[in-house]
Amino acid sequence: MPLAGSALAETGHQHHGAHHAELTKLALECVGLGEACVAHCIKVLSTCDTSLADCLVSVNAMLPMCTALARYAATDAKRLKDLAAVCITVCDDCAKECEKHADKHAECKACGDACDACIKACKDLVDA
Repeated sequence: MPLAGSALAETGHQHHGAHHAELTKLALECVGLGEACVAHCIKVLSTCDTSLADCLVSVNAMLPMCTALARYAATDAKRLKDLAAVCITVCDDCAKECEKHADKHAECKACGDACDACIKACKDLVDA
């Protein structure tokens, strides 16, 4: 099989969606850091402290959107720009909620920062 791989390399074959690699990476960072934020929110809520309830709701809304965004970006799906436009608003909701707790909860800060980076990448794509 090395011959086939070499032949593909020589023809300049680029993997599908490779030009959206950064967006894929950022969306997956949102998912990973969002999962950590969810776990933290649940832990805090289990102590009867409801201060992170809205954060949990916003992160739970963001997770499936960024999961889909990562898949769309990785495969250069036909409606990638449409989904990215929706992700801007969903990630903005999440970032704003996480920001309220960023000074007290590192998980919220990390999630919010990831959402901000994803928003920027989505805007770059939508505006292109």
